[in-house]
Amino acid sequence: MMRFDIITLFPELIEMYCSCSIIGRAQKQDFISVNTVNPRDFTKDKHKTVDDTPYGGGAGMVLMCDPIFQSVESIKKQENNELILLTPQGEPYSQQIAVELSKKDQLIMICGHYEGFDERIREGLKPREISVGDYVLTGGELGALAVIDSVTRLLPGTLGKDESALHDSFSSGLLEYPQYTRPAEYRGMKVPEVLQSGNHKEIEKYRKKQSIKRTFERRTDLYKIFEKSELSKEDMILLNEFKHELEI
Repeated sequence: MMRFDIITLFPELIEMYCSCSIIGRAQKQDFISVNTVNPRDFTKDKHKTVDDTPYGGGAGMVLMCDPIFQSVESIKKQENNELILLTPQGEPYSQQIAVELSKKDQLIMICGHYEGFDERIREGLKPREISVGDYVLTGGELGALAVIDSVTRLLPGTLGKDESALHDSFSSGLLEYPQYTRPAEYRGMKVPEVLQSGNHKEIEKYRKKQSIKRTFERRTDLYKIFEKSELSKEDMILLNEFKHELEI
């Protein structure tokens, strides 16, 4: 069972999201457990203060060391665990990191608020710092939920069919191909005939080429990485066909 321990000032945000959909089912089936720890429970004053003004002055408040340290230390650790700090200063989160984290038995995540953390939290706890994008959020809860969601999808059994996650965008380094369902025609827009043919080999070929095309059109950075990667014979043929069609 994968265990997620989230250190957060707003445990209800984590608990509400994780009670629904795939994550909710994964908890009921004991594929994962999601637990929250509130730093306010480790404060000593009547106001349960977890933040203070920064040394040297400046706007905003900074999370104090002791409630965070005690929160981390209160969690029962499994041997194969990873401590993560959600911060805009961290390494950009990606599907590759999600795959890496899915091999852990336990993820402990610290969600920040206010103007940041006392630097000694970084120095003393030495967490892995992760960012979910180049923008600033009110707190780290959305980042933690993104990690929980993306990692849970990769765990065997959580999606019903384990191969479902293999076709997600980014799993192969490419964006996902277009998907269709019934009816076969809607307002003049038709489902491609190959998808209705029942020829699974041609369908797979079509989908892979559409993934290449969509990545080329929308994410040239990912396309260039794919183009230079070590490709299978089949992928090389499809890539060359795509280039020939576009005359590139």
